[in-house]
Amino acid sequence: MLFEMSERNSSQRGNENAGNRRGNGGIARTGGARLTMRSDYDYVIVGAGSAGCVLANRLSESGRDSVLLIEAGGPDDNWLFRMPLGFMMTAANPDYDWGYASEPDAKLAGRSLPVPRGRVLGGCSSVNGMIYMRGHSGDYNEWRQMGAAGWSHADVLPYFRRMESSWRGAGPHHGGDGPLSVTQVPGAHLLTDPIRQSVLAAGFAESEDLSGTQQEGFSPCEVTVDARGRRSSTAAAYLHPARKRPNLTVLSHAHATRVTFEGTRATGIEYLRNGQPGAVTARKEVILSGGAYNSPQLLMLSGIGPADHLTEHGISVRVDAPVVGRDLAEHPLVYMSYDAREPTTFLRALRSDRAALSVIRWALTGKGAFASQITSGVLMLRTRPELERPDIQLVFLPVRLDAKLWHPFGPQQSHVISVMVMQLHPESRGSVTLRSADPLDKPRIDLNLLSTQRDFADIRGGIEAVRRIFDQAPLRDMISAERTPGSGADLDDFIRNN
Repeated sequence: MLFEMSERNSSQRGNENAGNRRGNGGIARTGGARLTMRSDYDYVIVGAGSAGCVLANRLSESGRDSVLLIEAGGPDDNWLFRMPLGFMMTAANPDYDWGYASEPDAKLAGRSLPVPRGRVLGGCSSVNGMIYMRGHSGDYNEWRQMGAAGWSHADVLPYFRRMESSWRGAGPHHGGDGPLSVTQVPGAHLLTDPIRQSVLAAGFAESEDLSGTQQEGFSPCEVTVDARGRRSSTAAAYLHPARKRPNLTVLSHAHATRVTFEGTRATGIEYLRNGQPGAVTARKEVILSGGAYNSPQLLMLSGIGPADHLTEHGISVRVDAPVVGRDLAEHPLVYMSYDAREPTTFLRALRSDRAALSVIRWALTGKGAFASQITSGVLMLRTRPELERPDIQLVFLPVRLDAKLWHPFGPQQSHVISVMVMQLHPESRGSVTLRSADPLDKPRIDLNLLSTQRDFADIRGGIEAVRRIFDQAPLRDMISAERTPGSGADLDDFIRNN
C-alpha cells in the first residue's frame, strides 16, 4: 500500500479460473486435526474475514452447535502477518488479495482503481494498515433513524467494549480484557509532536480519544497491535483461540459458488476446492460474510438480485431484489505530500541494514520501528461549520508513499511527509454487478466516485485544511515545498487524476 511490494513471479497465482489448487481436497481442519468433511453443519459461514472469524468463534462457543467456516484464501501462517510493518509485503500481494479493480471511470480521467480485499484467514484485518477507529456516534444513530433497530450508538457500544483489550484499560467507552488488542502508536520517531503543534496552531482541536466522546480533532493513531508487537487480526484474536473446539471446522482454499435452497429457505453452499466441486448443508443458517463485493456477487449467482441483470447472464431468478449490489458507498481519497528539509522522516528506518536489525529486534523483543504502524496521527475535521460531525479525515504519514528499502551506497530517495485526505460521507453511490455467470470471474465494481459537486468540494476543503496546517510552525520550517498537488495546481484536476 505505502511501499514497494516484494517481487513476485506472475505465475504465483496461476490461472484463477482453474479454481483454488492448494489445500487437501476434502480434508479440513477442526480441533487442530485433519478429518473428512461432514455433509452438514448447524451453521455454515462463507468468508473468514473481519466479521466471519468473530462469528465462527461466537457461534461455536457453547459447544452445542457445529460450525463450518469457508474461506477462499489460505492460512495466515506467514510471519509477515504477525509483524505490523509486514503489511508492506502482504497488502496487494496476489497470494493474499482478490486482485479486484474498479471499472474505468471517465470522471477520474478514465482510470481504474485498485480495490484491495484480503483473501486469507482474517480477511482485510490480516493485510490492512491496522488503524483502529470507530465510526462517529452520529453514524450509528443515523442507521437507527433509518430503521436499523439495534444499531444506535448506545446499542453497539457494549459490543465495542466487549471486543477490546485497550491500552487505555476498561472504562465507560473501552474494554480492558477483550480478545482484540488496541494500542497507541509510539510517535516519538514519527514526527507526531511537530504535526500536533501545527494542527493546533492552525485552529483545530485536539482529542484525547477519537473513539470516545471527543470524535473531532487530532490524536495519535491507535492500531490493532498487541503489547507484544504482534498484529491483532480477527483471525489471531477470535479464530485461532477457537480452532481446538471439536465443533468448529475451517475449510480454506474453498471458493463458494452458490447458495442452495429448498423453496425460499437457504439450505447450504456449493463450492470449488482444488478445482473439484463440493457441497455442504446448513441445518440452521447459511451466513454470507464475504464483504461488500463478494456477498452481493454470491447472492446474484444464487438467483437473488435484479431480475433483468440475472436474466442477462442466464441465471434463474429466485428472488427479484433490485437493491442487491446497489448503493455502494466508498470513501474517495487523495494524497498530498511535502518535501522535508532534513532527513528526519521514517525513510531513515528503511535503510537496508537498519531494516534488517528492526526485523531481528521485533522477532526477539516485539519492539522497535517495525513493531507498530507508522502513522503520525489522525485529524477528524469539519470543512463547514454547520456540519454536525466531521466530513474529512486526515492521516499524517512521516514517509513518502513510494518509499523503498534503500542501501547506504545506492541511489538516494528524498524525504517527504505525506497526508491522506479522505472524504467520510460521500454522496456518490456505485454498484456491484456480475461480469458473467462464472463464479470464478471477478465482480464488476463501479465505484462511481466524485459524481457530485459536494464530493469535490469536501475534498477541496480537506486539501485547504492541510495547507493551513503546513503553513504553521513548526511544520512550516521543516518543509521546503508542497510536492503534490503543488501550489499552482488545479485542485479539481488533481483530485480526478490522483
